Amino acid sequence: MSHSMSSPRNIQLVFETYQKARLVFVQTMAELATRSSNVKCLESAGVLELLKPLLSDACSTIRQCAVVAIAKLAEHDLDIARQLLNGGIITITLENLNKYNVYYKRSALYLLRAVAKHNEELASAIVRLGALEHIVSCLEDFDTQVKENAAWAVGYIGKHSEQLAGLVVDAGTLPLLVLAFQEPEISLKQISAGALVDLAQHKPEAVVDAGAISHLVHGLENQDPKLKRSILCALSAVASARSELAEAVVAGGALPAALLHAGHDAAPVRRAAACLLRDIVKHSVDLAQLVVNTGGCGPLVELLKESTGGSRVPACMALGFIAGQSDQLAMAVIESKAITPLVEILQKKDAEDAELCAATWTLGHIAKHSPQHSLAVAVANALPRLLQLYTNPKSSGEVQARTSCALKQALQCCLHRPALETLLHSAPACILKYVLAQYAKILPNDARARRLFVTTGALKRIQEIETVPGTSLKEYINIINSCFPEEIVRYYTPGYTDSLLDRVEAYTPQIPELFTDRVPSDCQSEMSIEKRN
Repeated sequence: MSHSMSSPRNIQLVFETYQKARLVFVQTMAELATRSSNVKCLESAGVLELLKPLLSDACSTIRQCAVVAIAKLAEHDLDIARQLLNGGIITITLENLNKYNVYYKRSALYLLRAVAKHNEELASAIVRLGALEHIVSCLEDFDTQVKENAAWAVGYIGKHSEQLAGLVVDAGTLPLLVLAFQEPEISLKQISAGALVDLAQHKPEAVVDAGAISHLVHGLENQDPKLKRSILCALSAVASARSELAEAVVAGGALPAALLHAGHDAAPVRRAAACLLRDIVKHSVDLAQLVVNTGGCGPLVELLKESTGGSRVPACMALGFIAGQSDQLAMAVIESKAITPLVEILQKKDAEDAELCAATWTLGHIAKHSPQHSLAVAVANALPRLLQLYTNPKSSGEVQARTSCALKQALQCCLHRPALETLLHSAPACILKYVLAQYAKILPNDARARRLFVTTGALKRIQEIETVPGTSLKEYINIINSCFPEEIVRYYTPGYTDSLLDRVEAYTPQIPELFTDRVPSDCQSEMSIEKRN
């Protein structure tokens, strides 16, 4: 080696070149790992073995970029996430978490959530390595992005199961999440609210006990649509658990805010508001009555008229829960003019199964209470459309089950003869028996209805129905037939006209002798006139 090559400056240059090469390598790997299509190629090239030593590199930038590259790889591929656990990379990351600067913390927390998001198994493995302790300490960090990534990791771990959510709550994360939600940064508020949503799905009581409700409701004053949606989802997750928690949400002032946001410009916000209203009214008559008294039916009906945004299904279900609680509440739904848009949903050719099922379910809950309620559904021409959906071979099993149930609920109270008559000529036997059951109630006491039953061909129709003795369908037909004279019933019985014609052919005329002995006098006079002419 020459003397010039061994100079301090040249030696320093070698190390600088080496460090620059490492930095270029990890930066390039991080960029390549951004695309999921590159992951398998990088894995087969042994990228994890090359990046692992760099997690503890002397250069802070290299350390951080190495963690980011590994996190992106793990985010795209479940197998790589498992390799990180089995290969000790997560352990190294946790050991270094509090040794280095905030940039390393951000990257390390990103790696934890990238692994935890896949499934409960990986999230549990991270918890067993002691990750929660580090995450909680990061929630108390002064750096906003560190707190954001820590809150994100909390949600990704806790969302998988009640057990994991319990471990997250027991680690003391909820008070820190509530504090983070109160910070002025919008992104931190959004992520904290999202973590509260994930935990509230499994531990709603803990969210309420942490005092989160009032802060969430107050946060709805913020104008950011994403934040509003996350807040409404968190409140909905709490309210859906049970009646007491729904009452706590209402007591926290969420109801007026939910009704207001049902008319928000952003479709995701409207949908989240509809979900919250649904999860409030489903528990009890009192909560449903409170929503109706606060003017909740109007905004929900408006949501039914939307063509996009996904708000129709939760709005339908909210109205269905309201109507199902009592006959008075069902009448309030009718008076809010909800039936027409519900039937319009059934008539849409491009309606999704979820929308059809929700609208059908709601119509059944409206109609089931009394003849007056059923009449409101019948006059809107809902029953024939329900029958079409039920008999359509292209309808899914869920749609057919829902329409069958709704038809039975409506028919058991229906006394509207035109609606019954429409179904009489097209309904299958399983629905037809409910139609005939109603006719069996109407005809014995209504002479005009009996006359119309004959003149419209209904009596003839029921004689054509094939039945088995002893079935309810046969019993209803017998009751209806007993409302008419026997000769009328026989006249419309299939084959009766043929038997009459057979009797005509077999009949021997019985002519009186008076007409066989002589020609009648009027015939004689006509014959004499013809002879004279």
